[in-house]
Amino acid sequence: MYASKPPSRIGLFIIFGLVALVACIGIAMRLHAASKLRQEAKDNGVVAVAVIKAAGGPQTEEIVLPGDVQAWHEATIYARTNGYVKQWYKGMGTRVHKGELLAEIETPEVDAELRQAEADLKTAEANNQLAQITAKRWKDLLKTDSVSKQETDEKIGDAAAKSAALASAKANRDHLYQLESFKRVVAPFDGIITSRTLDIGMLVNDGSFGQFQALFHIAQAEHLRIYVKVPENYAAAITPDVIAELHFTEHPGKIYMAWLLKTADAIEPVSRTFLVEFETDSPNGELLSGGYAEVHIKLPTASSNVRLPVNTLIFRADGLQVATVDANNRAVLKSVTMGRDFGNEVEISAGLTPNEPVIINPPDSLATGQQVRIIAPENKENKENKKP
Repeated sequence: MYASKPPSRIGLFIIFGLVALVACIGIAMRLHAASKLRQEAKDNGVVAVAVIKAAGGPQTEEIVLPGDVQAWHEATIYARTNGYVKQWYKGMGTRVHKGELLAEIETPEVDAELRQAEADLKTAEANNQLAQITAKRWKDLLKTDSVSKQETDEKIGDAAAKSAALASAKANRDHLYQLESFKRVVAPFDGIITSRTLDIGMLVNDGSFGQFQALFHIAQAEHLRIYVKVPENYAAAITPDVIAELHFTEHPGKIYMAWLLKTADAIEPVSRTFLVEFETDSPNGELLSGGYAEVHIKLPTASSNVRLPVNTLIFRADGLQVATVDANNRAVLKSVTMGRDFGNEVEISAGLTPNEPVIINPPDSLATGQQVRIIAPENKENKENKKP
């Protein structure tokens, strides 16, 4: 038998190299696994959060409110004298001008009282004239001591009383003249008769017993007033340059412009609303007074206001807060002031600026300074793509 030949040096080096390579690969795999384990442990210790940029509110906002449409001038005409309706000349729907005769009233009692007042006035004038002459004469006689001072004073006093009686008679006569003028019922301004409640032969009175009797109702509807009760939180945005759009159900598709006329400059304490008056024209009589309008008002919004989803809010003992993320990926809790509630969104009026990253659904344990890891927020599309 032949003795076995020992392996060469080159073979030994190859064997040792393969063993070393396998050992290095094993060590590298162990180091990679350990590093991955440490990173996973580190990641598990950091809260993963989804963020959303705080969106700035719109530059303008439109509010829709009910409006009460009223004529520019509107009045109910009452009887101001006692009598019977002699004739009426204008009925419902008739356009009239200022001073135009609407009806006449017969006033036999007032006529008799006026004739009596005129007679009393003539009597008072005669008595006053005689008293004044007598007083003058007695003053002249007193200078020569032909009469006593007492008698002269009595004549002068009688003259003053007669003068006062004359003034009273004139006032009574003028009062009855005024009542006589009310026999003619005239239009107080240009407009249209919207109601007539009198007829020939009807007894009317001047309201002396607290029962005022309406005869006509007149409205000037070529120019209209629109009264709107604006909620208190919009009151500060009502400025003189505000313009409203009017929508009427009886005129679908048409928009009528209205301009701000005046405001109440006070909040109504019961309804907490701000009364605003707009004006508009209705030259063709399309718009009717006493109706309802849907008033669209565009108001400027504060540039600092932002809107956030309701799932970003944190309710704690410190008050309303939101959680933001700084440049070092650390959470920062900020106290904010909420404005209006839009349902799925809320308006933040203070404490936050637009474009700040805000955490969605922040955990209850989140605190300021805590390290966080930002992940992409899940939406409906992502969820659908994950479905098999």
